[in-house]
Amino acid sequence: MWILQSASDAEGDSWIFRLAPGATKTLGRAPRADFILEAALVSRLHCRLTATDSTIDVVDLDSTNGTYINDQRVRSGTLGTGDRLKVGRIEMTIARQA
Repeated sequence: MWILQSASDAEGDSWIFRLAPGATKTLGRAPRADFILEAALVSRLHCRLTATDSTIDVVDLDSTNGTYINDQRVRSGTLGTGDRLKVGRIEMTIARQA
């Protein structure tokens, strides 16, 4: 199981999302997103996450403000334990739970 966790933002909100290997989920503000992230600068459908046993593949879905892995803007990329995913102003750290 993968865990994506944000620190608390200025309003005191924090988010935790869990992603099982083999799952594909969308992240964004829209009610149709699998992981809803109500935060500034997050697009309706911001990015898609696909989990494997060893990594999470990330694809930006033409978001307005971009998707960042470890402070680098990406169209697509790969996340592993300890990496950081940033969408809008929200930065989440990635961990693998046994």
